[in-house]
Amino acid sequence: MTIQAIAASSGVQPGNTATGTAASAPAQSMDSNMFMSLLVTQLKNQDPSSPMDTNQMMSQTVQLSMMEKMTELTADAKESFSLQMRSAAAQIIGHNVSYTLPDGTKGSGVASSVSFAAGTPTVAVGGVNVPLDSISGMTAATSPTPAASPTA
Repeated sequence: MTIQAIAASSGVQPGNTATGTAASAPAQSMDSNMFMSLLVTQLKNQDPSSPMDTNQMMSQTVQLSMMEKMTELTADAKESFSLQMRSAAAQIIGHNVSYTLPDGTKGSGVASSVSFAAGTPTVAVGGVNVPLDSISGMTAATSPTPAASPTA
């Protein structure tokens, strides 16, 4: 099945707006509803003397199924990565960390809490909220040494 591009009627080239600056690219996604709509339209408008090849239709259906599964895998991978980030952030609490913020500010201190409110967990280090991906090192927190007990 060949799909022809629609030409712009205003004389403006694709990718440019009327002022000549680049416009955002249109979404190029295709979901199962759109696919089924196109397939039904294709079947309605086919030439009865040369019907659509069933092998081609099956191939397109398999491609759609594969695309949907890949989309599901991508969503699952993102969810898994998010869970790993949250787990890593929680394990940092109580440890000495060093960090470099995006503006170049460097610092270190003990991680006291974690916030999951934003997309990337933020760790409170000495009163500064540091994104998890800005933390560059971690060491065990120094604990006071216990007093030696006398032996009898």
